[in-house]
Amino acid sequence: MTTTSAPNQATPSPLRRAIGITLAVIAALVVAFFTFASLFADWLWYEQLGFDGVLVTQWTARVVMFLVGFAAMAVPVFVAIQLAYRLRPVYARLSSQLDHYQEVVEPLRRLAMWGIPVFFGAFAGFAASAQWETAWLWMNRVPTGDLDPQFGLDTSFYLFELPFYGSVVGFASAVLLVCLAVTVIVAYLYGAMRVGQRELRISKSARIQLAVIAGLYLAVQAVSLWLDRYKTLLSEGDRITGAGYTDVHAIIPGLTILAVVAAIVAALFFVTAVIGRWRFPLIATALLIVSSLVVGVAYPWFVNQFQVVPNQERLESTYYQRNIDATKKAYGINDLEKIDYNAVTTAESGQLRADAETTASIRIMDPAIIPPTVRQLEQYRSYYKFADPLDVDRYEIDGKTQDAVVSVRELDLPQLGQAASWYNTTLVYTHGYGMVAAKGNDRTADGNPVFIERGIPTSGQLTTEEKYEPRVYFGESSPTYSIVGAPEGTDDIELDYPRGTEDGAAQTKTTFTGDGGPDIGNIFNRLIYALKFQSTDILFSDAVNEKSQILYDRDPLTRVQKAAPYLELDNDPYPSVVDGRIVWIVDGYTLSANYPYSSIVSLRQAISDSTTNVSRLALDNVNYIRNSVKATVDAYDGSVTLYAWDETDPLLKAWQKVYPNTLRPISDMSAQLMSHVRYPSDLFKVQRAMLGTYHVDDAASFYARDNAWKTPNDPVSKNDVLQPPYYLTMQMPGQDEPTYSMFSSFIPASEGTGARNVLMGYLGVDADAGNQKGVRGEGYGKLRMLEISADQPVPGPGQVQSRFNSDETISSQINVLKIGQSEVLNGNLLTLPVGGGFLYVQPVFVQPASGTQLPALRKILVAFGDELAFEDTLQEALDSLFQGDSGASTGDGDVTPTPNPSPSPGATETPGGSTPGGTDTNVAYQAALNDARQAMLDRDAALKAGDLTKFAEADARLTKAVETLLELSPSQG
Repeated sequence: MTTTSAPNQATPSPLRRAIGITLAVIAALVVAFFTFASLFADWLWYEQLGFDGVLVTQWTARVVMFLVGFAAMAVPVFVAIQLAYRLRPVYARLSSQLDHYQEVVEPLRRLAMWGIPVFFGAFAGFAASAQWETAWLWMNRVPTGDLDPQFGLDTSFYLFELPFYGSVVGFASAVLLVCLAVTVIVAYLYGAMRVGQRELRISKSARIQLAVIAGLYLAVQAVSLWLDRYKTLLSEGDRITGAGYTDVHAIIPGLTILAVVAAIVAALFFVTAVIGRWRFPLIATALLIVSSLVVGVAYPWFVNQFQVVPNQERLESTYYQRNIDATKKAYGINDLEKIDYNAVTTAESGQLRADAETTASIRIMDPAIIPPTVRQLEQYRSYYKFADPLDVDRYEIDGKTQDAVVSVRELDLPQLGQAASWYNTTLVYTHGYGMVAAKGNDRTADGNPVFIERGIPTSGQLTTEEKYEPRVYFGESSPTYSIVGAPEGTDDIELDYPRGTEDGAAQTKTTFTGDGGPDIGNIFNRLIYALKFQSTDILFSDAVNEKSQILYDRDPLTRVQKAAPYLELDNDPYPSVVDGRIVWIVDGYTLSANYPYSSIVSLRQAISDSTTNVSRLALDNVNYIRNSVKATVDAYDGSVTLYAWDETDPLLKAWQKVYPNTLRPISDMSAQLMSHVRYPSDLFKVQRAMLGTYHVDDAASFYARDNAWKTPNDPVSKNDVLQPPYYLTMQMPGQDEPTYSMFSSFIPASEGTGARNVLMGYLGVDADAGNQKGVRGEGYGKLRMLEISADQPVPGPGQVQSRFNSDETISSQINVLKIGQSEVLNGNLLTLPVGGGFLYVQPVFVQPASGTQLPALRKILVAFGDELAFEDTLQEALDSLFQGDSGASTGDGDVTPTPNPSPSPGATETPGGSTPGGTDTNVAYQAALNDARQAMLDRDAALKAGDLTKFAEADARLTKAVETLLELSPSQG
């Protein structure tokens, strides 16, 4: 017989093992270093900003919650596995299949007994870490002083405690289910549970363990059912949020019964652990399921169908009233002042005399249309840009408040083209320069804005202070990162602005001297940021020196969000000149979806309109909102300052305890800052969304929904979007003097496209915070609603816009404006409660249909009642509308419009006065264009008068002028 020995098993080479271990260690170190680099970069950023406590709080809370979650899951699971294994039957008779399972499992038993708890613990730890804010708010909760109308609990219970208790109950349920599952698996594998001959046999030890776990699980469910009673005050129904008649009289009592039954069933499982009889708890569990169907589903359906539906108004009125009161308080609209307004619709001479101060401030420069004009007049270089749309602010000029459209001149680095090297985009082009501001109520003779601040170097009425800082290192369009700073005496390399201050110099350069970003003067920090931005240039560039700083995360919203992560921020930060500095002012909100009986609103839908496209929201559906924080971001050094604006807000109080020493009191706000703080637009939009339904005070009107309103769509937009609110200095009925305010209108709500576009309400809010240091204006935030009598219908914005578009006289003049390949742009349609009625004002701009875009204000459309007017200036339009003398004084009253546009800044002129290349051809073309416009007007007037002779004469002049334009068109190309 020949035998062959079994081949020796290959043993791993010591060299291979060493290489493998080395590579694994190197990989782990690389991953660890990259993780460390990311965390350390965050630390440097927060430390420089002065908000390192925010980062420490977040890191600490996440680590603590991870450890709590890990331990709360891993320890019970480990104990369950250990008990099930150690108490297994020693001499259990197993089937061959179980023997096979044990053979497979046994080599991995020790690893599994430790690995399974660690696995589930890690998942639980990460889940708990994500809920750290809920836990920290619960630990730092504060009472509100308001009681809910059903259970009489302080509303802080719903804001802080109920979310935390719900999370704890859900977590405990998950832990017990995992423990139950692993206990069953181990008991089955090691013979403590045997299934055979239609019989389930369980050992005493397994019975005790399973019964205890099941009892604990049902006890937790009893607590969950008890908490569900309170959640009915937060649930959304068909008409309201909160408990209605069915909830109060069927669901809440049913949940109470089920909670008690679940507690009894839990007790029976504990008894089973002692006496060993499963029949009673299993029967009780079945009864619990049946009871939940009867008490939790069938009975509420019966009550709703046969009691509530036939008698809904009578039975639900109490709960509707609860919803009305809670919703108004939660959204800050409970102090709304309602004013009955019997609007007149006839225009008479001198009718606006009492509103002369209001009409003097009417904005005719549309911030959404004139950005191309501002860009052409003030951009100077292609690598600069302005906001689109512009922002709106107000300044005190010569002792009077002047509404203004504003923007800062920021960088637009993609326009550098081939010059966009790392050196240029990081070290040279580091900041924008200067603020541009124009009067909102005025225009030049050729339809351009009247600037009160402009130019490079900047000059105007806003920057008279000697220490004014025009440089904008932090803005909405700043580069991703810039490296700035240098030792004293080093040559400047940062481009300040494209104009020399010394003889022969084409540019002025500067060096950043503030404290705006983390220090990268040492090689280690440079390495950290080279990894963060994946750029070796940061590491090896000679231009990076011992005084260098790296500026990043420069958008105002990003900086405030990182400094105050608990806030939802307004979508419209705006720049202002405050105490000689350009600062960004940002409004922050505290939100919740847990205010009892308050109706839910979608922030995304409420905020979105023709000028705002909401792209980011941490929490969309909410039922509580407060403008709790005003924040500023310095445009030069990026410093963030947070002010506790609503110090009564319970959410803000709790967050102040979570993040101590991050907020400053209102008393620290300077007088100039107070004069630029305004009522935030997003809050106003949310409030108007709720007031469409909740402007009523009683449950009967709410139930009937016979007076529901909605915000009209923007009549100028081609899309189905809401009309945005607008800021104006105006005197509302009920006010003693004109005040900087925000306004919006309402039309009847309806389904489909059959809505009547008539005014039903007009909402205004006092947006002026005053001009005293640390003292909020007395009227700030006051909401006023004009409720318009239905006896005399007042046309709404859509109806007025339709009349503007369809009026024959206006259409003919619009056609005149379009002659010469021009495009007509309708500006924002403003609705103003003046003259005892409502005045509509819409600026009309003209720009070339192609080529350089330079919208210029050419005409003003106005309407009052059934009367329309279309003139060159607002002053002329109002006088025409009100029988020759409106009695009003407007901002453009001294303007005499001219048809010829003025040259842009920087354009050179020939000695004769015309621009190069234009000469006689330009003059002839403009003359022919004016002749054509006049001929068209004369022809339309003759047609209306029935004078065919004058009509023919004007038509002949029009034909001749058009022929001349066609001949000269190639020269104009």
